[in-house]
Amino acid sequence: MMPDPSFIHSFIIFHISFLVVLPSSPNPHYISIHPIQCHPCSHNSSMATSSSWNLRSLFTSGNNSPQDSSNRKVEISGVTNEQFDHLYSPLIDDKKSRTVTHTVRSHGIAVARTHMYDWLILIALAVMIVVLNVIHPFYRFVGKDMMTDLKYPLKDSTVPLWAVPVYAILFPMAIFTVFYFHRRDVYDLHHAILGLLFSVMITGVITDAITDAVGRPRPDFFWRCFPDGKDLYGRFGNVICHGDSDVVREGHKSFPCGYTSWSFSGLGFLSLYLSGKLRAFDRNGHVAKLCIVFLPLLVASLVGISRVDDYWNHWQDVFAGGLIGLTVATFCYLQFYAPPYHAEGWGPYAFFRALEDSAAQINALGSSFADSRLTIDDLESAIR
Repeated sequence: MMPDPSFIHSFIIFHISFLVVLPSSPNPHYISIHPIQCHPCSHNSSMATSSSWNLRSLFTSGNNSPQDSSNRKVEISGVTNEQFDHLYSPLIDDKKSRTVTHTVRSHGIAVARTHMYDWLILIALAVMIVVLNVIHPFYRFVGKDMMTDLKYPLKDSTVPLWAVPVYAILFPMAIFTVFYFHRRDVYDLHHAILGLLFSVMITGVITDAITDAVGRPRPDFFWRCFPDGKDLYGRFGNVICHGDSDVVREGHKSFPCGYTSWSFSGLGFLSLYLSGKLRAFDRNGHVAKLCIVFLPLLVASLVGISRVDDYWNHWQDVFAGGLIGLTVATFCYLQFYAPPYHAEGWGPYAFFRALEDSAAQINALGSSFADSRLTIDDLESAIR
């Protein structure tokens, strides 16, 4: 039995009037909700006697043609289908987001308090690094026949030890600070520094732990063990060193290379950071961006080469150290940022999360209808 058309007409006007999504919303990311302006109408005899009626007439007025209604449906579909373009279309444009500021003064304390446990873990990692450097490494057996590859001259390092934290930690932090003054985004500054420190500290713990466990002698181990050139071996053919104990202990820390691992952990993180900020993978073909991105990696590679040239490490040590540092840097970067090739790779996850929270508060009344994908045909099929 067909329901009374007048009853259905009133029911639809009351329940559907607040569900119509206007495709002419100025911001496609936030759906505008507008009630339908209903005009008085009389149900004439022709409507009462007709057994079939068209719901489309409720939403059309004047001289709107079926072609206009079809175009309206296409526009609505275009708005709803934008959710599938998130990989290539950012939620908010980089240039427009510059008007949104989260400064150290306004949000700094709240952000640091949110990651309080992360900072405590960093302190624990720093303590572990100190302990691993204090304990003695494993003293591997070194025989006389093995000294052929361990008689390289004992030289000073081309890159001094104090320079490593300068270019691997302080220099990237200076770059982060420059971007902060440009964008005024404390989320980016905090997460970049936190991710960098995690990258360096985790790399340090892994490198020092493996170094102490392996105890591989350095290429200049002979002169560390026998500074006067007079070698001495024990009953089972193992060396009996009479050099300085600290120098000999340092001679058993060749694998993996700590200089290289620290360099790639800090500068590798910086390279990922720059690739996201410069949008190096935006598919516009600007190779100049890649030159900037590869520059920190080149510096880290040159540091590793200097370790081989100074006979402090074997090439295998440098290769393993670089692999460890770059791997840890990648994991730490992805904890706070989207991949550099992503459309939102220029900002941290927390920044976009803050924007979503702000939008949710502003659009609290309309948020419950944000997921409605209602068309006129859907309404007709539901009534029928």
